[in-house]
Formats: sequence, C-alpha cells, structure tokens
Amino acid sequence: MTTPETGTDPATRRGVVTREDDGRQRLEFRRSWPDPIEDVWGALTEPDRLARWIGVYDGARGPGGAGRFTMTHEEGEHAGEPMTIVECDPPRRLVVEWAQQEGAAWRVDLDLWSADGRTHLSFAQLFPAEADVADFAMGWHWYLAKLEAELGGGPAPGNWDTFSAEVGPSYGRPPS
Repeated sequence: MTTPETGTDPATRRGVVTREDDGRQRLEFRRSWPDPIEDVWGALTEPDRLARWIGVYDGARGPGGAGRFTMTHEEGEHAGEPMTIVECDPPRRLVVEWAQQEGAAWRVDLDLWSADGRTHLSFAQLFPAEADVADFAMGWHWYLAKLEAELGGGPAPGNWDTFSAEVGPSYGRPPS
C-alpha cells in the first residue's frame, strides 16, 4: 500500500489559499506518492479508475475534447455538466474546465512531476475574489483523499458528514 508524503492530520493536508495579483483566490493542494508518474496519471484519466474516486467523463479526450463530467460520489441526482479539456500533456499536465449550474465555470489545473523517487501532484483552482473557498476546499480535500485510496489501496474517506466533522475545523468550519 502506498501512502502520501504528508501525514493524515487534516491541518497538514488542507488546501492553501493565496491571492493572485488580480484579487482572485488560488486554492492549491499538493500530494505525492511513491507510484510511477504514469500510474498517477492513469488514476486521473483512465475511465474505470476515475469513476472509483470522483466520477465519469463521457466525451472526446485530448486537448479541446468536450463532453460531460458527472461527479458520481455526490449525494442526490448526478446530472453532470459540460466539460472541456483545455490542456492535456500526458503524463505531466491536465487542465479541465466545466460549466456549473450556478456560477462561473470551474477550471482545475493538475500538474505532475517526479522528484526524489516520488510522483508529485499540484491541484489548483482559481475562485473569484469574494468567494468563500472553505467549502470547496473541503470538497476537494475529500476527493483527493479518495484519489489517494485509489492509488494506495487504503481506505477511502467515509461519508461526507464524518469527513466534514473531522476536517471542517481546519478550514474554519465547526464540526456538524
């Protein structure tokens, strides 16, 4: 079983928010695993593996590819939204953008690199200056924990309420 480089303490695993020059907020997570870069890339892009930790993408693959992305691990209906692959440079960079039912489209940048015998991931998303990023950060934290389980074969986080109670305080959210 592989494990991420940092511990399981929610405070050390949380996303970091910084301000861009234009005022937007940049949420970034960093993770690493001893797995080869091609294996981590596969967990991010192969349909069967993607479905195990986040959802389903149905559409054209490669730069400019368009389709629908459905986050199947969410509660309730899974309608999916239009998604475009903005950049795809296997196994190093994937940038996707998808429409949201409410609000501006999301753009997520995923960058992979190898160093010191590990594959490193930078996961970043930009938000408007006035956005309350904490709930989004908690959600991505949960999904990245699911990705870690996919890569390492360890336990995935349980239900959202339990996970939220555990990590919420590190994001300024009281336990529910």
